[in-house]
Amino acid sequence: MRARVTTAAQAAALDAATIASGVASGALMESAGRRAAAVILERFVEVRTDGAMIYVGSGNNGGDGWVVARELHDAGCDVKVVECGAMRAPDAIAARQGYLDVRAQRPQFVDTPAVVVDALLGTGAAGAPRDAMAAAIAQIAAHRAAGASVVALDIPSGLDATTGATPGACVHADLTVTFGSVKRGLLAHRDACGVIIAVDIGVADAPEAERVPRLVTAGAVESWVPAISAQAHKGLRKRLVIVGGAPGMAGAVVLAARGAARSGIGMVRLCVAPESLGAVQAAEPTATAVAWPTDSDADLAALCDYADVMLIGPGLGVTAAAQSLVARVLVSFRGPVVLDADALNAYAGRVHPLRAAIEAQGARPVVLTPHPVELARLAAVHPGEVHTRRFEIAGETARSTGATVLLKGVPTVVSDGTTTHVVASGTAVLAAAGSGDVLGGIVATLLAQTDDPLAAASGGAWVHGRAAEIAGAGRVRGITLDDVLHAVAHAWPHGARDAEIAERGVLAELPAVPR
Repeated sequence: MRARVTTAAQAAALDAATIASGVASGALMESAGRRAAAVILERFVEVRTDGAMIYVGSGNNGGDGWVVARELHDAGCDVKVVECGAMRAPDAIAARQGYLDVRAQRPQFVDTPAVVVDALLGTGAAGAPRDAMAAAIAQIAAHRAAGASVVALDIPSGLDATTGATPGACVHADLTVTFGSVKRGLLAHRDACGVIIAVDIGVADAPEAERVPRLVTAGAVESWVPAISAQAHKGLRKRLVIVGGAPGMAGAVVLAARGAARSGIGMVRLCVAPESLGAVQAAEPTATAVAWPTDSDADLAALCDYADVMLIGPGLGVTAAAQSLVARVLVSFRGPVVLDADALNAYAGRVHPLRAAIEAQGARPVVLTPHPVELARLAAVHPGEVHTRRFEIAGETARSTGATVLLKGVPTVVSDGTTTHVVASGTAVLAAAGSGDVLGGIVATLLAQTDDPLAAASGGAWVHGRAAEIAGAGRVRGITLDDVLHAVAHAWPHGARDAEIAERGVLAELPAVPR
């Protein structure tokens, strides 16, 4: 995983560390502009005949735009540059002069461009664009409405690079070429970005980079998921027990079982309320089913002896009996566990008792899969804090609980307290009841087969999101979780795609999200 996910400050720090190592700042600008121009020429062949219009600001983002203008001009494209303010940065001034030197050799006229490039505001910008910048953003929107494709350099102007906030006018791009890292704001506000391509501009692997989250890619997932040998039998593919299914909520364990089945689990046993036994056996005939263990130690021991991994929580309910069951199973079972939904709600505001239950049988891999409200309940914080600090709070909760935390959302953040991964696959198709149950089944399967909670959580979240992308095929309405489940079979990555895009200087590529 080569792509980092940074705040604006972290991106600036990595650039500064690269410059301190001996790389000229102008060289980074040259690399950024050349990479962006190469992407434009590859993606928009019509730019060669119908030209480009480039809106440049007065800072380094504008300098990137001047380099793009020169590169497109050298490739034979007609180019028009619209300046929005006098250049201030020395590198940008030099880039402007470089374009003017070649532009003088061949005057060009562009009125209805095929491509409009947004090089107005970079990652250092904050607040709502004003005056000339706001007017330029409106002009870019008019070009897009007239049929031009909009390419944003580093970030769409008006988008906060760290938070994704848009306090005023904001460019809506068809493609965003971001430099050296994927900015957090791009992942938080995908609607404004179109396709996101992170390109390598030569930012060094400085010590600061080790603390920066990494974007999960197809190649990484492929390396984490173990192959299933031709000699495998159902026991080797592991046995999963899913504990949940309170009266009226049997569907949750069924969805989890189907997610596990489509992820390669060998056997599934559903442990549900007695009233739910008939429903789950009718709905999922490939799984066995038992009632929640009574106070008998023998019933609980038999359940624990059967399982290689447990998923606790789908449709469990929040009754006192359900909460007691969570604690009993956690304390008795020695193996890996995924805790979801009501299993987490059972420990709302009680992080230390949760850690004690997790560690009751010694060290073992555990994954928590909360959505933001569930994490807020667990950590006793306001849900708004989870949204604004999702990149930090996942790691903090992992350290306090001793478990790996998979914080669902846009984007999904996975942390074991030391290493943090970011998963950006998925669409709004997953914003539906039961989606987390499917994810739980996928993650539990991978946890049983890898014994690596960070890989299982990160890989499971990526596959879950990729299945939604495949199922939707550019749509959201009309796509159901049943469609997502069928697409899981096609979501497992194959081939060295990471290596292929790296050869083109691309760190990561994310599709445009459907609306």
